[in-house]
Amino acid sequence: MSEIFGNFINGEWVDSSSGKTFKSVNPANIEEEIASYQVSTVSDVKAGIEAAKSSQTDWSAIPAPQRGTILIKAAELLEQRTEQIASEMTREEGKTIAEAKGEVGRSVNILRYFGGEGARFCGETIPSERAGVFSYTFRKPLGVVSLLTPWNFPIAIPVWKIAPALISGNSVVIKPASAAPICTIRVIEALNQAGLPKGVLNMVTGAGSVIGDELVSNPVIKAISFTGSCEVGQSIQQKTASKGVKTQLEMGGKNPTIVLKDADLDLATDIVINGAFFSTGQKCTATSRALIEKEIFNDFVALLVDKTKKLKVGNGLEQGVDVGPCVDENQMKTVLDYIEIGQKEGANIICGGQRLMDEGRDKGYFIQPTIFSGVSTDMRIAQEEIFGPVLAVLPVEGFEQAIALANQVKFGLSASIVTNQLNRTFDYINQIEAGLIIVNLPSAGVEYQLPFGGTKASSTGYREQGSVATDFYSELRTVYLKY
Repeated sequence: MSEIFGNFINGEWVDSSSGKTFKSVNPANIEEEIASYQVSTVSDVKAGIEAAKSSQTDWSAIPAPQRGTILIKAAELLEQRTEQIASEMTREEGKTIAEAKGEVGRSVNILRYFGGEGARFCGETIPSERAGVFSYTFRKPLGVVSLLTPWNFPIAIPVWKIAPALISGNSVVIKPASAAPICTIRVIEALNQAGLPKGVLNMVTGAGSVIGDELVSNPVIKAISFTGSCEVGQSIQQKTASKGVKTQLEMGGKNPTIVLKDADLDLATDIVINGAFFSTGQKCTATSRALIEKEIFNDFVALLVDKTKKLKVGNGLEQGVDVGPCVDENQMKTVLDYIEIGQKEGANIICGGQRLMDEGRDKGYFIQPTIFSGVSTDMRIAQEEIFGPVLAVLPVEGFEQAIALANQVKFGLSASIVTNQLNRTFDYINQIEAGLIIVNLPSAGVEYQLPFGGTKASSTGYREQGSVATDFYSELRTVYLKY
């Protein structure tokens, strides 16, 4: 029987008032249960919010450098459990064990980074034009914030929201995605063991359709940070805009990689494969469109297909596996539906396109890495986020057309180019409509110490990660002091 986890409210693990639980299963083998979690109710959310409210004043009164020491200690505790947490992540979310270990390491680094930010949580002194006036700024926490996190980075995204929220002096209520809550629990355990006061960090699990509105609309909540679909994000913004509640939204992407004719084809194909298919394409920064200059298109595609066919798809715990399963049945069906849509629209499958049911994969949600050619820019597979291992390759006449097509979508999260031309590199940097602008690297590779976020429909403008992350979780105060 799988372990049953409670909600975390006011420093205690407690059962939901519903008395019900739900299970998570291994997407590589759905017969394996991973854990059971609470089916939370609105009253459970209210209890978490009340605990957060009661603890926030005392927490914010602790000097920021001391708050930072708790985060740093939690990082050490989390690092000691890397093997265990990575294995749990792979079993519950499906990504390969190498990717899972890398994500745990990234989360450790995020906690250490924001622990250090406690000693840098400061404003600035600004000269006054009046004699005898000392003027300066400082930052204050917002109060209680709610965090709604997705399943595709089940430890990194919770941590990169929790850490800046806590170091800024806020208290937190978090709801992890139901497909993969266990990593959030491990983070809470580490912070609790590191000495985080009771009530400062609270967690509820369950369906967003049931408890999400309370996390967004409760009048105690001063800010909401959400990562997920555009539809849910837009719904949240509609609810918060009229109330003036600070809202941070990270949503979809339809990210291009441009390959110019001077590029090294071996490097370029590796970059596109990494961006498109690693993590099963389940990244908002994944490459879903490759825009290739015509002179090299056929050679590029031939090498790309050859390499893609060699990728090993299977259980992420097994050695040598490159691509794991989709996270659950619904996500698998969504990807397969898009593959069917692409074919009906007239695109050609030149690699993959099938669910894999052989070699013991019949109990999992495995899909072949899929490449479409013959794609026009108005097709849904060229415009909509699929969130799976599906790539469209499109020939372009030259750099100008590549930029035009790259920008011809509603999203603007990440973009990549492969070239050795310095002038074209800077033209691309200046013209591409993306928050993450990448040169000669995969579109999906980002680091914790740099700001993360997109343009257009991808983000609301507040950046996550890096030193600017605390901008969202705090407000600036200005002081004029006559002496």
